[in-house]
Amino acid sequence: MEALRIISDEHKNFWRIAVTLEHVADEIDQGEKVDPAFFESVFNYIENFADHAHHLKEDDHLFRLMRLRSDSVQPMIDALEDDHRMAKQHLNELKDKFAKATHGNYTELTQSLRDYTRRLKTHITKEETEAMPLARQILTADDWHEIDTTFLDNQDPVFGEQARADFRELYHRVVSLAPDSIGLGGHSSGTLDKHAKPVSGDILLKVTGLESSYGRIKALKGLNLEVRRGETVALVGANGAGKTTFLRALSGVQPMGAGQVWFDGEDVSKVRSDQRMRRGICHSPEGRQVFGPLSIEDNLRLGAYTQPKPFLSQDLERVYTMFPILKEKRHLPAGTLSGGQQQMLAIGRALMGRPKLLLLDEPSMGLAPLLVEEVFNVVKALKREGMTIILAEQNAFAALALADRGYVLETGEITLTGNGQDLIKNEKVRAAYLGM
Repeated sequence: MEALRIISDEHKNFWRIAVTLEHVADEIDQGEKVDPAFFESVFNYIENFADHAHHLKEDDHLFRLMRLRSDSVQPMIDALEDDHRMAKQHLNELKDKFAKATHGNYTELTQSLRDYTRRLKTHITKEETEAMPLARQILTADDWHEIDTTFLDNQDPVFGEQARADFRELYHRVVSLAPDSIGLGGHSSGTLDKHAKPVSGDILLKVTGLESSYGRIKALKGLNLEVRRGETVALVGANGAGKTTFLRALSGVQPMGAGQVWFDGEDVSKVRSDQRMRRGICHSPEGRQVFGPLSIEDNLRLGAYTQPKPFLSQDLERVYTMFPILKEKRHLPAGTLSGGQQQMLAIGRALMGRPKLLLLDEPSMGLAPLLVEEVFNVVKALKREGMTIILAEQNAFAALALADRGYVLETGEITLTGNGQDLIKNEKVRAAYLGM
């Protein structure tokens, strides 16, 4: 039933877009100006993602087989497919109201926005609470094999990896242009690299028997872990499980009490933190920890302190291409940025060190829903480039969904390990960390 997980993930994105449009409607009512570029990005995302992919997948595969298995589902499926057919008309009506609003008629636009989001949320709720539970009951094992095989076809122009990368790019534009209260608040949209080829290879990081303490309290109790070059590895666990302590120990900020850390064939257990960074271990810490009084560009320059100066302008441009808002505000103090903008700055600062291993500690913590998905889109783009990543996250489902492998931490010990999808399906993990 992997197809249902994919559909639910897409529903979450649509729901985030709906909440964003409701927020924008409220801001327009309060006198805020309409940003044409933001609305165009939303219209483009909905039209391409919903009409050209999401609806087709449901109608042609899931709903078709549900009709074959039960006559009783026909009225419900008819209603859902009618919603799909009417979606383009409703979007065109919203576009018309937006065109009129550019001449000052904002009342009709905000009402149209709320009508549109109400219909979208109602449709998603009906699919999640009625259609998908029924699908689990009436479809056979052969049906699910057929559906899942199609949904996981990475070469398909609708289902495949390139299509997903295109949709991430469209979503990235929405987030970049959304008001900074819910997005990044830029005047131009960023670009995620969709074409780089992932790499995988030898063991880059090997940790054996790692221990670390805060006074008499042992926070890490003999951890053993491996990360291969090009892998994305998720660390999941409850607050206080030791995720942050482990990343701090890897980067050399937190003292080790015992154990060894081998990185790129070298024992770095006794190497200072600044020297570990020079070797390519770059850390985006929990809570962002930007240097508030310094400008955004100076924060980024500090991330490149260990790198040859000829690389600086090229690396700055790479970060600015991903996050144009940082370029637009580069001369402002970092402390003036919103939470989401500071998170992008923290990631960008780590990238300026040209990491061989990127450590991301709770990058989605405290962010608006629209930005939570964007953080994971950025991680997916970096993964696609072949970057080696350790991602520590309380948002266990999202972290494991994109990870090649995962480790579950409980009170300083690794209790489970496996590939991301296997851990998602593990009943213990689902009950403890996924709320399922």
